Amino acid sequence: MIAGPLFVIVFLIEGSLRENYDVLRQPVSALAIGKRGWVQQANFIVVGILMFAYAFGLNRALAAYGGSFWIPFLVGLYAIGLIGAGIFITDKTGMPSNTPAPQKPDVRSAIHDLFSLVVFIPLFIVCFVFAHLFAVSGSLGWHWYSAITGILFGAGFILFARGFANHGKFAGLLQRVTIVIGWIWLALVAAHLLALM
Repeated sequence: MIAGPLFVIVFLIEGSLRENYDVLRQPVSALAIGKRGWVQQANFIVVGILMFAYAFGLNRALAAYGGSFWIPFLVGLYAIGLIGAGIFITDKTGMPSNTPAPQKPDVRSAIHDLFSLVVFIPLFIVCFVFAHLFAVSGSLGWHWYSAITGILFGAGFILFARGFANHGKFAGLLQRVTIVIGWIWLALVAAHLLALM
């Protein structure tokens, strides 16, 4: 329950403290660049470890719903993606805002991008796996909330990814909104499952 709020609070504070950092345009990952980059790197890694612990806890928590292999597995992948994104930082694309983007990303940045996909794709999928689990158990409110979150999260991912590819002015804002949508849902689902234990 604390992982999502922690991640969001840290990147919001860091983004507000950085000179030449444009929260509307630049990705959260760009906060891992520079002298203070260790803060965002630690944010990725610590929150990834918390999510990995959550993946293990889900085995027990989902017993009330008949259990699930895929949910803990996907959340575990999500956690690995966060940890990897923290270890392998992005290149200097758009950081600071007056720096031209490099034509080719370096290897470390390419690995970061792969781990970022491992962050967003499993979370998108797990929304619908949870939606199915909740529907089968008769928890229709949680079913619809999970399905709508998946739709919004997936649409947000596509929009901000295209925005970053085209150097869009609001790609950073779209990414932040998408991240917050996913993290709020994760935190609320965790609170719901905890209440059932």
